[in-house]
Amino acid sequence: MRADKATLFARMDEGQYFDRKSARIKPEDVSRHLIAFANASGGQLVIGIEDDGRITGFKRDNARSVESFEQIPITQCAPTPQVSARRVPCVNTAGESDMILVLDVAPSSNHVVAKRSNGDVYLREADRSVLLDREQVRALEYDKGQRWFEDEPESRSGMDDVDHGVLDRYKRAIGAADIPGERVLRSRGFLVDGHLTNAGVLLFAQYPAAFLPSARVRVIRVDGTELHTGRGLNIVKDREFDGPLPDVVAQASQLIGSLLREFQVLGDDGRFRTVPEYPRFAWFEGLVNAVAHRDYSIRGEYTRVMIFDDRLEVTSPGALPNRVTLENMRTTRYARNPKICHVLTAFELVRELNEGVHRMYEEMEELGLPDPEYSEPNDFSVRLVLRNNIRRRVPYLNGRQDGPVTVVNRTEIPAEGLTPTERTALTLAIDNGKVTTGALAEAVGVSARTASKTLKELVGRGILQWHGSGTRDPKQYYTYSGQQVWSISE
Repeated sequence: MRADKATLFARMDEGQYFDRKSARIKPEDVSRHLIAFANASGGQLVIGIEDDGRITGFKRDNARSVESFEQIPITQCAPTPQVSARRVPCVNTAGESDMILVLDVAPSSNHVVAKRSNGDVYLREADRSVLLDREQVRALEYDKGQRWFEDEPESRSGMDDVDHGVLDRYKRAIGAADIPGERVLRSRGFLVDGHLTNAGVLLFAQYPAAFLPSARVRVIRVDGTELHTGRGLNIVKDREFDGPLPDVVAQASQLIGSLLREFQVLGDDGRFRTVPEYPRFAWFEGLVNAVAHRDYSIRGEYTRVMIFDDRLEVTSPGALPNRVTLENMRTTRYARNPKICHVLTAFELVRELNEGVHRMYEEMEELGLPDPEYSEPNDFSVRLVLRNNIRRRVPYLNGRQDGPVTVVNRTEIPAEGLTPTERTALTLAIDNGKVTTGALAEAVGVSARTASKTLKELVGRGILQWHGSGTRDPKQYYTYSGQQVWSISE
């Protein structure tokens, strides 16, 4: 049974979490793999098996002592990573009773582990242990909280760069309205030796992009389900926000809200219901998380919100921080930028942050929408996708999981730019092929005069067409003109 364990290790493929080495290799040469595992997500290192899978153990010529490998964490690494060592009996390729050594390496969540002799730092990438350069080591220190990018002073900045309107709002929010702004910034760690820190720049500078060019949020509305370029370019709205983060969140969320649609749904009780395209908490939480937790040390990448007909995407620069993974992010909390999060909380922009990702799932489910989709499309960004899927959720919202869709619009009707009465008129016209003054008055509970005025206004805007022999024709009616009802404005 024990020999089978060694055989299993011999047959395993080397990869992100597993590697094996010969016992003839010097322990100092093996240490880089142990360091790489510790700096990544942990892993398993087996000593005594060749790269080709042969179990050679520790009895062959030139094999190092098993103790020298067990001592690698102490003698070769700084600081000492957490490693559990197991000696597993086996039969080697010569048919002798032997052993292999299994080193289970835990991830180092708070410190970057380096080689004690020269300070080299390695990181596990796929099946390789990669030596990091200076900038990569710094990024890893940010990720593990050993160094905080937000705390580093920006030497080109000073009090002259501060947006005092934002600072005064912050002072009132924390009950420090009568305290000088410079003192508040200094006491909260946003001003060091007369210079704003990176967090101070992002939160309180008039023009943060002058110091951190990628500190922007870009909101794009696409006409369709895919982005086209060149002559087929289908972007209908493209705005960038690059001021102090409290203003950026407020302004970007206002624009996003104006670009999202509402739908009219006819319930079993004969009344219309207004259904949002996405629950506000879900997309707002996605935006705030992207701004609050992105990696601002990455240059050249904005936070992007892209709104398609069938989905909303939020892409944030920087991989998931530290111990957070795609699998545990619904329950694990870790702030890459705790000071930024604290200030945004003071502005009540993230007052619901503690409910986080888990509540996003709940609110999407309540509207009959698919679960939020998180992914890491590359090694330096995180993407959230919310899908609207209106045809699936209308029966769900009406309390029926099966059966025909009882929605008054055969197509999805954007609500932007229309009053509730106008939206009802449009849905009736599309669903029934026509709408009359009497039908609209009855549907929304208004007078015939008000209904008639509404229909005529929609005709004047080219949304509906009038049919009849004269203004007193009792059979006159209105039909949908086929014009896309989509009003996009600032």
